[in-house]
Amino acid sequence: MTSATQAPKSPRKRLLWLTTLVFIAIGIAYAFWWFLFAAHYETTDDAYVHGNLVQVTSQIPGTIIAIDAEDTQRIKQGASLLTLDPSDTRIALAQAKAALAQAVRRTRTLFVQNDALAADVAMRKANIEQAQAALDKAQSDLQRRSALGGSGGVSGEELLHARIAVKSAQAGIAQAQASYAASKAKLETNQALTQGSTVATHPDVLHAADQVRNAWLAEARTRIVAPVDGMVAQRTAQLGQHILPGTPLMTIVPLEQLWVEANFKENQIHEMKPGQKATITSDLYGGTVIYHGTLIGVSAGSGGAFSLLPAQNASGNWIKVIQRIPVRIQLDPEELRAHPLRVGLSMQVEVALSAPAADAVPADPAPQRTAAYTHDSREVDALIQSIIQDNLGS
Repeated sequence: MTSATQAPKSPRKRLLWLTTLVFIAIGIAYAFWWFLFAAHYETTDDAYVHGNLVQVTSQIPGTIIAIDAEDTQRIKQGASLLTLDPSDTRIALAQAKAALAQAVRRTRTLFVQNDALAADVAMRKANIEQAQAALDKAQSDLQRRSALGGSGGVSGEELLHARIAVKSAQAGIAQAQASYAASKAKLETNQALTQGSTVATHPDVLHAADQVRNAWLAEARTRIVAPVDGMVAQRTAQLGQHILPGTPLMTIVPLEQLWVEANFKENQIHEMKPGQKATITSDLYGGTVIYHGTLIGVSAGSGGAFSLLPAQNASGNWIKVIQRIPVRIQLDPEELRAHPLRVGLSMQVEVALSAPAADAVPADPAPQRTAAYTHDSREVDALIQSIIQDNLGS
């Protein structure tokens, strides 16, 4: 058989070689893509929108008589949410005002008594001097009569009367001294109760004034207001419901203060640092809307470590499960304002592992504050001063 009659090479072998070359090219392209691009990014779709869930509670017990906010309603800080029945607090305020008036009048009496007791002490002292003069006179009479008694110039009866007069004068001075001591002690006690103060600054009056402030504050708290700007959610308060302090009534979500919590695998976070940039997309808007965020920090532990029932791996049937670490990413406020999000929405996150710029590292978050529960005390201060002035007398 000649070479011309030999069969041509099988096309199957050429196809296998071609397929092998294609896979080798794909592998080389993936290696280039990995080293040039993918190795510098970490991605996850286990990410969700988080935000502050501000719980609204009452500071005093009471019965709800008005509800001024509903779920999905946007409200401003300080806006009225609920109103409690003010009947009990008004009675308590009236009682506190009456107690303050009584305290002012009682304290004013102490100051008036100081002058009266001082005059009484002066009178008691004069009585002592008068009794002393009477004693001196009786003793002089006794000495004179005693001298005359030896010569028979004075009868025994008259001499006896002189001795009785001396004893009576001695008793009178003792009584005057005792009265003076009692009056002086009463004056000192009264002065000690008023020492270093006026009627308005007396401790009893200050205590009664604080009770007025407490009652006034309780009445002001019958109007429950929003502590922050946001959207109302989870309203459980109902008309006629009697509530206690700390009872959850509704939740307010500040939608302008949201962030993304991305749960990366533990082998993905070794190069993550605060200040790194992230691109984020949401299932709500799809890939057409891209958020640009900044990595704020990596959690101190995995999600399982902070769960209610953390895993116990000391059992014999332990199976290794890769853990996920929450990473907090701050969203751009302008982008968030243009495309609002909601708490709990799913997100896809891609973090660039390049070293962040020095000015890109986020500063410590500013402490959160609310002025919604701060009440202007000038009104109650004016009320207290009015009660004091009205009961001071002329």
